[in-house]
Amino acid sequence: MSLAIVHTRAQIGIDAPQVTVEVHLSNGLPGFTIVGLPETAVKESKDRVRSALLNSHFDFPQRRITVNLAPADLPKEGGRFDLPIALGILAASEQIPAELLNNHEFLGELALSGELRPIRGCIPAILACTQKERAFVLPQANGDEASLCEHSTVYLANNLLKVCAYLHKRHELPKPSPAPEVIANYELDLSDVKGQAQARRALEIAAAGGHNILFYGPPGTGKSMLASRLPSIMPDLTDNEALEVAAIGSVAKEQTITNWRRRPYRSPHHTSSAIALVGGGSHPKPGEISLAHRGVLFMDELPEFPRQVLEVLREPLESRHICISRANAQVTYPADFLLVAAMNPCPCGYHNDGTNRCRCTPPQVERYTNKISGPLLDRIDLHVPVRAMPIEELQSKPDGEPSAAIRARVRESRNRQLQRQAKPNSELSGKELKQRCELGDAERHLLAQAMQKLNLSARAYDRTLRIARTIADMVGEEQINMTHLSEALGYRTLS
Repeated sequence: MSLAIVHTRAQIGIDAPQVTVEVHLSNGLPGFTIVGLPETAVKESKDRVRSALLNSHFDFPQRRITVNLAPADLPKEGGRFDLPIALGILAASEQIPAELLNNHEFLGELALSGELRPIRGCIPAILACTQKERAFVLPQANGDEASLCEHSTVYLANNLLKVCAYLHKRHELPKPSPAPEVIANYELDLSDVKGQAQARRALEIAAAGGHNILFYGPPGTGKSMLASRLPSIMPDLTDNEALEVAAIGSVAKEQTITNWRRRPYRSPHHTSSAIALVGGGSHPKPGEISLAHRGVLFMDELPEFPRQVLEVLREPLESRHICISRANAQVTYPADFLLVAAMNPCPCGYHNDGTNRCRCTPPQVERYTNKISGPLLDRIDLHVPVRAMPIEELQSKPDGEPSAAIRARVRESRNRQLQRQAKPNSELSGKELKQRCELGDAERHLLAQAMQKLNLSARAYDRTLRIARTIADMVGEEQINMTHLSEALGYRTLS
């Protein structure tokens, strides 16, 4: 009777809780049992492991094999446990030494030939393993993702034999190549946008303070064009933020190395379901709002989204995460994104554009705009009209200011915010607003009048203060004055 223990990692959202693989060999009729709440793919690992061991010229014990995946109440899914189960059997049958198993963690799916196939979500597992000060052994195909975790000890192998040779100290496993130094370059530049001074100014405010923004105006005026260029003026991702984005991409099987250090930009179609937007499924996967974490979520034709789909945005816009509950698991994904929405003023798009092309009746216009609920609209900080440009102005206007110059100003403004409060202005709490957004008597009187005339809610009141704080930071002023507050109030036209 013999026992072996191997450490590995499960995947719950972007968390990677530790799983201990306990393998027990005992006398009796030959059998292979896996316990510990395994789902179908984990149960099927019995056949993959048996074939991989035999094809790698190891002996498969003709004894009663019991594999326990602890903790027993944590759901286990996928083929990621194949490698640790195989190593546990080999250690329990004394075909490999067990000394190094306690200092390492293992993940990998086995082919029938013994080759190692890549697994999903290895970055969260590597980061969690690093906190335990253990080395990590991964399939060679996960090397690009592993290279992003610079301060982790990771070894790569392409088959079971090489892992066993490493444990016998007869072969050194390679480490991932260092990740290349990447400067986030964006193909789309704000210099492509001619005119639209108010919309460009609003984009800069949104990037500096992390404020949500809504563009409204006739079709063809550049709303989508403006939104697609917002990532190019946002501050660079920090190391921790880049790893957060890469971890979500790793879980969702997105290309992480090609998008390394780039702000995500997601643009779901208006036929997307609520689950596609916020995530979910029987085994919850991240949705668009999580894939846009630390980046931009652009929702074009906002009123065309089903209302029940739009309403699911209300909670993550406030909490900056989404909690998905299912019968077998509760998963929390980060969702700290900057929402950019665009809409037409009416079904045909030409209401009040000065050309008399609109044939929509007032009830049709009202029904169209009422598709967006007041609570959702209240959570969008900047409401910006985008007007059609006359052809003469479009032809004569020079190119706009390039993204690089705007990004430099945005970075300077964001640094002021981080030095003062360690967070962007859009994340200031009510208590912090009193400290950071103190108003004079004239400013308080102006804001009180605007609250009454515009019927602003308490949430809109706080958001107006946050915008005014960002506008003041953009010019390097500590005190919010009438100019800053008046401009902030000008962006609440749809409230």
